[in-house]
Amino acid sequence: MSDATTAPRPSLRDPRNWPMFAVMFGAFAIARLPWMLQRALGRGVGWVSWRLAGSRRKAAEVNLKLCFPEKDDAWRQRLLRDSFDALGVGIFEFARAWWGSIATIRPRVHVEGVEHLQKLKAEGRGVLLVSGHFMTLEMCGRLLCDHVELAGMYRKHRNPVYEWAVKFGRLRYATAMFANEDIRASVRHLKKGGFLWYAPDQDMRGKDTVFVPFFGHTAATITATHQLARMTGCAVVPYFHRREGGDYYLKVGAPLDNFPTQDVEADTARVNQAIEQMVREAPDQYLWIHRRFKRQPGGRSSYYE
Repeated sequence: MSDATTAPRPSLRDPRNWPMFAVMFGAFAIARLPWMLQRALGRGVGWVSWRLAGSRRKAAEVNLKLCFPEKDDAWRQRLLRDSFDALGVGIFEFARAWWGSIATIRPRVHVEGVEHLQKLKAEGRGVLLVSGHFMTLEMCGRLLCDHVELAGMYRKHRNPVYEWAVKFGRLRYATAMFANEDIRASVRHLKKGGFLWYAPDQDMRGKDTVFVPFFGHTAATITATHQLARMTGCAVVPYFHRREGGDYYLKVGAPLDNFPTQDVEADTARVNQAIEQMVREAPDQYLWIHRRFKRQPGGRSSYYE
């Protein structure tokens, strides 16, 4: 079996692995708590994070001011606080999605647009599902796998135990996990008619990027969506997901028309626009602590300095 479909466990005999194994054991235990208790604990974790995450909270404040200049400070502060609540709950969702049961959650899932994927599958066409870094990312990835066979793209982790735990958890429901630097494996998967999900809305240093608008400000954005579509002929499909109370809403959009074009910047800007629209629908559940606008063209100073 390929590396994309297996998760070899690191040695328990290596003392260097023991601390992370202890953390993962705790996460395994947390994943089995009742869901209502997990949500309550998650909000508590969010409150603590909001109090202690000084630099990340400041980054989120900068992002919200850039993205919602029309709102007043009180509105942005409420959204900031709500986003940390969602972050805390999201941590428990990650654990439950990877290692827990979702049997009690399935009746509260609302799915829209799966017919787009069914049609593309019948045509034998590969699909690149594009989403943003929302706190519901892991849970809604698992929930979507109840309806389609789906592979994922991810960033490899330096710690071997964490790498194993994440990959092992995701492979419980995903067909494969491709490291983001292994572009050839992703290309092969899409050319065979596979479905691949990834989120291109973070500044990935060292990758092919262009500066295109996001919420009206230039943001370094990877061009992988354009490149993968050009190399494979796959359909590019927006995928939006959110939590509302105890329910989950999964929305699969129609494939982007006339994509890709010959203009990599226009295509990448179009993807950013699609993600921006998703964020505006559920701004409290977006990962605002990421320094999305850190790199600027022409050596301009960072907004976060």
